[in-house]
Amino acid sequence: MRKRIIIIGVLVVAALILLGSTFYTIDETEQVIILQFGKPVGDPIKEAGLHAKLPFVQKVTRFDKRVLEWDGDENQIPTSDKKYIWVDTFARWRIVDPLKFYQSVNNERNAHSRLDDIIDSATRNYVSENLLIEAVRNSNRELQITVEEAEGFGLETVAQQIEKGRKQITKLILMKAAETMPQYGIELLDMRIKRINYIEEVRQKVYERMISERKRIAEKFRSEGEGRKAEIDGEREKELQRITSEAYRRAQVIKGKADAEATRTYASAYNRGPEFYAFLKTLETYKSTLNNDNATLILNTDSDFLKYLKSIEK
Repeated sequence: MRKRIIIIGVLVVAALILLGSTFYTIDETEQVIILQFGKPVGDPIKEAGLHAKLPFVQKVTRFDKRVLEWDGDENQIPTSDKKYIWVDTFARWRIVDPLKFYQSVNNERNAHSRLDDIIDSATRNYVSENLLIEAVRNSNRELQITVEEAEGFGLETVAQQIEKGRKQITKLILMKAAETMPQYGIELLDMRIKRINYIEEVRQKVYERMISERKRIAEKFRSEGEGRKAEIDGEREKELQRITSEAYRRAQVIKGKADAEATRTYASAYNRGPEFYAFLKTLETYKSTLNNDNATLILNTDSDFLKYLKSIEK
């Protein structure tokens, strides 16, 4: 009984191993080729699901069916106008023929190496055949740049008309690189220039010129600001003088009217009682003159100024 159980267990394990080596599954994101003694047999299998192969003899090699990323290294490339620049590119690709892919490059690592060679070569050829301004811009839209920035590009370059532009150059690079991809079982879907920049030596000089230009513009703005400030101050002083003069004129008019009204009031009071008015005015004069300790008054005894005091003595 024990031997029978052991034999059954061994058979079950062997059956499981056999089944595991015979059947395999393919995910929606995968495609496979079957290798027999290291050589591909049959057509690539791209349908997801459960599949079978010869156990122990055949081996499943899987490849990604999704869109893959390629990010190239920066390359120093001279343009046709002798401007040395760094060009950084990236692309999107996928494996469309896994059998050719396996036979030509074998794996994604080697495929990246081939993409490096092909795309970098096409990029170098097309960038070096065109002016810097062609690789940077897409249209002849008028540039809003300073003189220093124009010197960084080259004044003669800025003045030239764009015939292709960056978008068209990128399209040409993609078409050229895509021509050789089918022999590797690869489809190049898209390619873009991620970044373009001057080499370090030129970039530093451009930065220095741009900084100098910004400082000059800032100084110009400050000078214009000081001039505007002086103009505003002058207008303010002028307006202040006008307001002060107008206020003084109005004050004098009001004072004149008040004095006239006071004179009329005094005249009316005098006409009603001349003697009484003269008496009050004389008392006010006594108060303002005789009550002043710092004043000395010298009068003749016959002066009318003291007539009311004389009348009191009588």
